[in-house]
Amino acid sequence: MFVRIVKMSFDSDKVVLFLENFNKNKEKIRNFDGCRLLELYRDKNNPSVFFTYSYWLSETHLEAYRNSELFKGVWAKTKVLFNDKPVAWSVDKIERLP
Repeated sequence: MFVRIVKMSFDSDKVVLFLENFNKNKEKIRNFDGCRLLELYRDKNNPSVFFTYSYWLSETHLEAYRNSELFKGVWAKTKVLFNDKPVAWSVDKIERLP
């Protein structure tokens, strides 16, 4: 399983706009071909920092999403809200213990 983790930081007055955009598009992202899981996390110590975790069948599926009109629209509305450069990690899931 291919996992993408993205850390995003916003000014506090932009958080509501980010959440509105995320909530408007989360089902479309989750149902994009190859996406198996989409989660949003909020930092406990800084409520303006969020992380997305998305699980993909392959890196090719993620790249197809990143080149899609859906991603371009979501990202265009998200990137203008950042107060710091986003950080992304691409990792392979090795093991999961239930």
